[in-house]
Amino acid sequence: MRFWRLVALLLLFSFSAHADGIRVKSAGFSANDEYRLNAYFEISLNSTLEEALKKGVPLTFLTEFELTRVRWYWFNEKIVDATWHTKLSYNALTQQYRLSSGTLYQNFDNLSDAVSVLGSLLHRQVIDRAVLTKGADYTGMLRMSLDVSMLPKPFQIDALASNEWNLSSDWFKWNFVP
Repeated sequence: MRFWRLVALLLLFSFSAHADGIRVKSAGFSANDEYRLNAYFEISLNSTLEEALKKGVPLTFLTEFELTRVRWYWFNEKIVDATWHTKLSYNALTQQYRLSSGTLYQNFDNLSDAVSVLGSLLHRQVIDRAVLTKGADYTGMLRMSLDVSMLPKPFQIDALASNEWNLSSDWFKWNFVP
C-alpha cells in the first residue's frame, strides 16, 4: 500500500513539474514570394512569474529560429539564424497586460489572452524564396524561452538560484523541401 502511495505522489509531482513551461505545438512555412514562418507555442506561466508580472516586472521572451541546408559531404550550411524579442508586461493603473515587440504593441484585459497571442507566431518573414535551392533538404529549428538577461538585476540573481524563472522549450525540428 505504501508503494502505491509513493508512486502516486511521484506521478503527481512529475505532472505538476511539467505543467509550467513552453512547448512548441507546431511550426512550418507558408510560401508566397518569400517563406513565412508560422508557429504555435503552448505557454504556461508558474505562480512566481505571474506574481512578478502583477508587481510590474516585465517578462521578455526570446524566440530563436534556425534554417540549415543538409549536406552529405560537409557540415550543414546555416541559411538563417534569427531571433525575436517579445515583452509581456502588466500596467497596474489600467489593469491591462501588454505585449510589445519593437514599437508595436497590443493590450489585453486578461493574462490568458496575452499568453495565447504570445504563443502564436504568424506570417513572420524569414527568407526570400530565391535564396533556397529547389529540391534541397532543409531543417528548420525553433524554440522560445524567457530571457532572464532582460530581467531587472535583482531578479537576474534570483533567476540563477531558482528553477521557477527557467522557462524554455526544447528545440522543435522539422524537415523542409522547397
